[in-house]
Amino acid sequence: MPLTLLILLPFVGSLLAAVLPANARNTESTLAGLVALFCTVQTALYFPQIAEAGVLREEITWLPALGLNLVIRMDGFAWMFSMLVFGIGTLVVLYARYYMSPADPVPRFFSFFLAFMGAMAGVVLSGNIIQLVFFWELTSLFSFLLIGYWHHREDARRGARMALTVTGAGGLCLLAGMLVLGHIVGSYDLDRVLGAAELVRDHPMYLTALVLVLLGAFTKSAQFPFHFWLPNAMAAPTPVSSYLHSATMVKAGVFLLARLWPVMGGTEPWFWLVGGAGLATLLIGGYAAMFQNDLKGLLAYSTISHLGLITLLLGLNSPLAAVAAVFHIMNHATFKASLFMAAGIIDHESGTRDIRRLSGLRRMMPVTATLATVASAAMAGVPLLNGFLSKEMFFAETVFFDAAPAVAQILPIAATVAGMFSVAYSLRFIVDVFWGPPATDLPHEPHEPPHWMRVPVELLVCACLVVGVLPAWSIGQYLNAAALPVVGGELPAFSLAVWHGFNTPFMMSLVALVGGTALYMVLRWERKQGRINAAPLMHRVSGRGVFEAVLVQITRWGHSGRRLLSTRRLQWQMLWLVLVTLVGAAMPLYTRGLQLGDRGTLPLSPAFVLIWALGMVCAVASAWQAKYHRLAALTLMGGAGLCVCITFLWFSAPDLALTQLAVELVTTILILLGLRWLPKRDESLPASPASAALARTRRVRDLLLAVAAGGGMAWLAFAMMSRPFAQSTSTFFLERALTEGGGTNVVNVMLVDFRGFDTFGEIVVLGIVALTVYALLRRFRPAVETMDLPEQQRYLPADLQTDLLNPRNATDTAVGYLMVPAVLVRLLLPFSALVAFYLFMRGHNQPGGGFVAGLVFSVGLVLQYIISGTSWVEAHLPLYPRRWIASGLLLALGTGLGAVALGYPFLTSHTAHLHLPLIGDLHVASAMFFDMGVFALVVGSTLLILTAIAHQSVRSHRYHARLMEEEQQAASEQAAVPATQGAV
Repeated sequence: MPLTLLILLPFVGSLLAAVLPANARNTESTLAGLVALFCTVQTALYFPQIAEAGVLREEITWLPALGLNLVIRMDGFAWMFSMLVFGIGTLVVLYARYYMSPADPVPRFFSFFLAFMGAMAGVVLSGNIIQLVFFWELTSLFSFLLIGYWHHREDARRGARMALTVTGAGGLCLLAGMLVLGHIVGSYDLDRVLGAAELVRDHPMYLTALVLVLLGAFTKSAQFPFHFWLPNAMAAPTPVSSYLHSATMVKAGVFLLARLWPVMGGTEPWFWLVGGAGLATLLIGGYAAMFQNDLKGLLAYSTISHLGLITLLLGLNSPLAAVAAVFHIMNHATFKASLFMAAGIIDHESGTRDIRRLSGLRRMMPVTATLATVASAAMAGVPLLNGFLSKEMFFAETVFFDAAPAVAQILPIAATVAGMFSVAYSLRFIVDVFWGPPATDLPHEPHEPPHWMRVPVELLVCACLVVGVLPAWSIGQYLNAAALPVVGGELPAFSLAVWHGFNTPFMMSLVALVGGTALYMVLRWERKQGRINAAPLMHRVSGRGVFEAVLVQITRWGHSGRRLLSTRRLQWQMLWLVLVTLVGAAMPLYTRGLQLGDRGTLPLSPAFVLIWALGMVCAVASAWQAKYHRLAALTLMGGAGLCVCITFLWFSAPDLALTQLAVELVTTILILLGLRWLPKRDESLPASPASAALARTRRVRDLLLAVAAGGGMAWLAFAMMSRPFAQSTSTFFLERALTEGGGTNVVNVMLVDFRGFDTFGEIVVLGIVALTVYALLRRFRPAVETMDLPEQQRYLPADLQTDLLNPRNATDTAVGYLMVPAVLVRLLLPFSALVAFYLFMRGHNQPGGGFVAGLVFSVGLVLQYIISGTSWVEAHLPLYPRRWIASGLLLALGTGLGAVALGYPFLTSHTAHLHLPLIGDLHVASAMFFDMGVFALVVGSTLLILTAIAHQSVRSHRYHARLMEEEQQAASEQAAVPATQGAV
């Protein structure tokens, strides 16, 4: 089976889960469980190949010129993480089946869960560092959705926003660091990066890359000082917390540190930055965990502490410490996942997670109490459990670490203190919850959960026991395979024996156990006396408070900047936009200059001068007429656009001319639909001399700015055209359009073949813009004073005005009074469809293509809205613009992926020659299907924007008609009052 399937299958399952009915909880959990179980089994079957070959690799050509191919790579370390992601994911799905309430939107939960699983698998299996960052950010996005799953709760929304902000910002830093790292190595391929350790460490930009990468890793794994977001994510459902905090989300940071350990580790900056952050996180997390009153809060801070332990091990620059870090990643995943599930069972069955209310649950929940006790003991490092082995390896590394005397003395003491903290909060989880007198004020009567809800906990606790008793037999070969890629060479000598004698690490474990027990007893006594309510010293500094204060300050700066630079007047916004663009374009011309070429010029044609003179007159007159008559100004703007079209034809660019003509038509319709929203001018009062002078000054300013911008573009265009043709890149496309692109229309071949990836990005942006306009206009309501009938309609008969104010009942007579009979415009639709089909089919060899064909077809449809009314079109032509947009994107993407499936780079074009009966030879290029996607998306986007505006016009007319009816009714009621009084 291909490795790619391990990433694709969870995303496919996510899409399927999203469309399942809300009441099919068994179906959705079964689907998610089968997907996770299949990936788990398939990953397990890869181990013989991993143990033998070391690395499995699959590469899909994407953008080879930029070094951005899709690479799926699995070595021993990636295999181990994949087993955690899929294996624990399978258990969490089974657990969630019984935890989630039938009233919850379960399809959304499992859809987000599977998507997150796929994103995490992408991080683990990426063989390209930019690809890794892409999946890294996907994990931040889907974790945001999972943490905020219960979005009706304020704490869930706040925690999700905090997690996304912190980890998303870290992801941007990581992207910058990966770009620097790729620049140093000369490739983004992970294998080449891992093989360039000396080059990276000796490079002057090593420290820059290191800091940026560590910012990404520290924010994701909640390392100091970014640890505050993790406890605030506890508002997520317990299955989410169990999965994110044991095997996936927070482990992504330490995964990255371990992955890049052979390349970026081994230096003094790495030791101080990574080791220092790990040590601070280890102590702070363990200290805070002892004072938490929420079960999940206690486990969250303990997760922070254990992540700090792993980070500290990776920062010690020791191969054996790196092996211990990998071992503890595995152990921590098992006991922490089981503890979160146990906490969820307690919450689910008793109705609370407050430790102060829980007591004596071992009598009502004996099996759950036993399982939680074993898992807590593993977390505390009790002998004969897996946590003891990796923690003893940690103690050994701090004792035998070769460093400065101060560091060598501090590390063992800090490790022992952290061990005491671990024992103390583990005892609080066990004793305070399961021992003591039975609680009497719980929301529910505690009892054991359904057996299958407890099965995942039983399996994980069993793993803790087996590994703790038989480590070499159960986990030895898997640890060797996982640790070998991390150390980047031969494995150091180490032993997984349970007993190593009475040595210093063992004595540190005993001190931690005894000292932690004594510390727990002291804290319990102080808590009973009411002298401890929160963690001393730490409650004075709140990471969440600092975070929110920073956000508030940034928001204030944003408001201040908006008040300083922004205005509600569109004219000023356009002024600043054009001015900034003009200055930005002029700066490189000023610093580098612009040399004219020595290409000979043609004699000036009087006809061409006349065309441009007409265009300039239309442009100036349009600006002048905008003051008096907007419809005339719009007509003159169309005249200027027509001159541009003729100019394109003059310079042998029929494709551009055709596209410009279609764009002019659509833009004119767009502005026509928006004219009714512009505020009316009050010309009853004459303007004062000061305001008239200010208006003249403003117009002169705008004229000078327009001349500067237009003149600059003209100068730039002239400079480019005056250069010799051999210096242009046009020769490349002219020579290869037919031989490599299969078409003689160079412009179309460039758009759908040579620069197809750019075109794909552009249509994606176009679809986003259309959806944004639609979303904004759905909630927009024009002001009442702008809802009057257009000026040319005010002089119609009263019955025709009534028809126009109610488009649902509008008659062809009313519309025809203004324009033409609707039946004639309806006949334009098949004609426009025929013209669009003609332009589309000839586009690869003659002027045309999917873009202009989409515009032509859209014009035919939009005319139906204008003439026949919205209700008639929606009744006779059921159009779904959003489906057109989705179909266009999927068709364009499918065309590109079809090339990938055949082993070629994304969007590689192929040509076929077919012979059809009665038709003859037919030349078909695969780019035609990509062009079909462009056509569908242009139609959908244009319709969505224009019909959204048309619907607003309908709403404004209906609202205006309702206001008129209410005014008439009120007037009639007032007129009837005196008559009634006289009768009385």
